[in-house]
Amino acid sequence: METELSKRLGIEHAIFGFTPFPAVAAAITRAGGLGVLGAVRYGAADDLARDLDWMQENTDGRPYGLDVVMPAKKVEGVTEAEIEAMIPPAHRQFVADTLAKHGVPELDEGEASGWRITGWMEQVARGQLDVAFDYPIALLANALGSPPADVVERAHAHGILVAALAGSPRHARRHRDAGIDIVVAQGYEAGGHTGEIASMVLTPEVVEAVDPLPVLAAGGIGSGEQIAAGLALGAQGVWLGSLWLTTEEADLHSRALTRKLLAAGSGDTVRSRSLTGKPARQLRTEWTDAWDGPEGPGTLPMPLQGLLVAEAVSRIQKYEVDALLGTPVGQIVGRMNSERSVQAVFHDLTAGFERAIDRINRIAGRA
Repeated sequence: METELSKRLGIEHAIFGFTPFPAVAAAITRAGGLGVLGAVRYGAADDLARDLDWMQENTDGRPYGLDVVMPAKKVEGVTEAEIEAMIPPAHRQFVADTLAKHGVPELDEGEASGWRITGWMEQVARGQLDVAFDYPIALLANALGSPPADVVERAHAHGILVAALAGSPRHARRHRDAGIDIVVAQGYEAGGHTGEIASMVLTPEVVEAVDPLPVLAAGGIGSGEQIAAGLALGAQGVWLGSLWLTTEEADLHSRALTRKLLAAGSGDTVRSRSLTGKPARQLRTEWTDAWDGPEGPGTLPMPLQGLLVAEAVSRIQKYEVDALLGTPVGQIVGRMNSERSVQAVFHDLTAGFERAIDRINRIAGRA
């Protein structure tokens, strides 16, 4: 699965794997793709540096990338405490009432929330980049719009390619004009933050909009046949995220959540603002239903919503409250039916790709 872009980056397969888990990112890179570590969960720069040190030691000298979140539109504030002060009391009460309804225990006294999303605050993301630029990362991706111009310039000065996710041709052209090197066309089916255009429609539209920039197809891709389809639509690679959640190297810290993912069908997800304040596809649960229902107070803009629900999500995850337990994941969850190693996933992807190419060659009379 070599393309012009994969050759440029020195990877065997044009598979870009986004994951919050260093072990998964390293395994993707070792398997011949490009593992991209998500930085949003790192509140402390030292923690990110520790895991990038580990990546250096476990990628066999092969390239890997980093994904940060720097929203194009955001709530301004100097400190996290000042931003948290903007959260209305009624929203805090709604969270408390929802947790009480389901009997979710409190965290232990003095126990800090393990699910903090301060990485969505620009000053935290900039601190992450100050660390990251000390490492030989091959790709810097931004999940919410184009990174600020100075960030793009710093990355290019370090010889790092910059990618940005787009949910429409308009967004893609904006990335091109901002000097972005790679556009990720992320369709409606994708997990996490995503737009409203399906991948089959979006990918060729974005390819045409930013030609000759390379495009990665994302959203609803979990087989080699689907990779072949993305490349046939003009993409130079694929961006996969959800597929890695049920790999053996993933560290979800919850067997209950893993079981829910393995049991879920493609219709068991929903785009909801309940987690971050922006539409993000995730498992549908009674938590998402509560926020999206008529009795809910309405979600807050990023990063207020994420700060509001951070402790609640930690409590739900710690005590594995099944009715509320969820995670961002795409519609491809319907194919995620077993726990496999990253290497085994790659084997299946490459085999499926070869089957698709053989099938097309037979149809075209070339085999």
